[in-house]
Amino acid sequence: MLTIPITAFVTLVIVLLIANLSSGEKKIEHKIERLYASHDPQFLRSMGLLLGPPVISGNRFEMLLNGAHIFPSMLEGIRSARKTITFETFIYWSGEIGEQIAHALADKAREGVAVHVLLDWVGSSKMDKRYLNILRDAGAEVIQYHKPHWTGLGRMNDRTHRKLLVIDGHIGFTGGVGIAPQWTGRAQDEKHWRDTHFRVAGPVVGHMQAVFMDNWVKATGNVLHGADYFPEVEAVGDGLAHMFSSSPSGGSDDMQLMYLMAITAATHSIHLASAYFVPDKLTINAIVEAAKRGVKVQIVTPGKRIDTHTVREASRACWGDLLRAGVEIFEYQPTMFHCKLLVVDEYLVSVGSTNFDNRSFKLNDEANLNIYDRDFARQQTATFADDIKQSQQITLDAWMRRPFSEKLIEKFVPLLDTQL
Repeated sequence: MLTIPITAFVTLVIVLLIANLSSGEKKIEHKIERLYASHDPQFLRSMGLLLGPPVISGNRFEMLLNGAHIFPSMLEGIRSARKTITFETFIYWSGEIGEQIAHALADKAREGVAVHVLLDWVGSSKMDKRYLNILRDAGAEVIQYHKPHWTGLGRMNDRTHRKLLVIDGHIGFTGGVGIAPQWTGRAQDEKHWRDTHFRVAGPVVGHMQAVFMDNWVKATGNVLHGADYFPEVEAVGDGLAHMFSSSPSGGSDDMQLMYLMAITAATHSIHLASAYFVPDKLTINAIVEAAKRGVKVQIVTPGKRIDTHTVREASRACWGDLLRAGVEIFEYQPTMFHCKLLVVDEYLVSVGSTNFDNRSFKLNDEANLNIYDRDFARQQTATFADDIKQSQQITLDAWMRRPFSEKLIEKFVPLLDTQL
């Protein structure tokens, strides 16, 4: 008599697994044809129109290196707010910096600033629930994204990995940082991670606000609009940029499309900093083709000091073709390397939440800011060079001689590629 209920239960579990382990959309299956180089005006036009929104001028950008610079700037931004604060993040854990940000946001809410906080439910699972009470008691609106509910069991694997903070619609922050003790400090030891965040001013902040609103509407059904959220923003510089997003519910391939287009258009150099570097075959082929046409490709990724060793094993398993093509791969040594940066031909700089893996390309909600500015790009490549100085280069010979146990593990890790 129990056979039917058991069968029904097993069927339900299988259905939920399928729903959560696939995006439900077609993925890019064919290589992007190289029709133009990065210096061709068509490159900028195509990036803006295919990814959307179009590239906009009048912006200024500031690099914030590690938590010692990132968090003071974010806190200063929060405390300067006069009308609105919108904040979306994946990781928000307990600790001194989490408490500081919670109190800063609560203080502004008590002053009458409209404070909206969107936290991923999984990413904030280690958060002291007292912070939620501090915010809500002060009048801030706090939502935990995709909190388990029977109506949304098929989207449990869809997490918001976006990292956005927008102040009064005028100042924006994005990059790789999470709200946790690991991101504080200066990457001075293995307990303090290496990461970069960016402070943005100018009209492109409106794009950042729109990306926040995308998930806010999905989570609450409420549309925040008007001049308090989308003010008229005057030019504050001459930087070109646009911010675009991806999610399983719409445009899940946009991030991979951006990387493929940028790599395909590269003429001289590609500098890629990636906390989780697990490219699929299509992307590997694009990088290999770039290297074969003379593009210098350098990649920095974490070494043994990494928070997810399975990802490192999956990453190292796919390095063979890259190394044979002359790609230079470096493993950062001092601590966990959490940067997410792409620089092409010292022109395009792409920063934001996106990792170089299938989870970011297919499953997560992500957002990247693309900056087209040669001076800013040169600044990023200089910082990239500093990271290389603290990294160990992995040669083809060293990769071939890696331990048998690692090679054995690598045979099975690719089975999890879609989730890494």
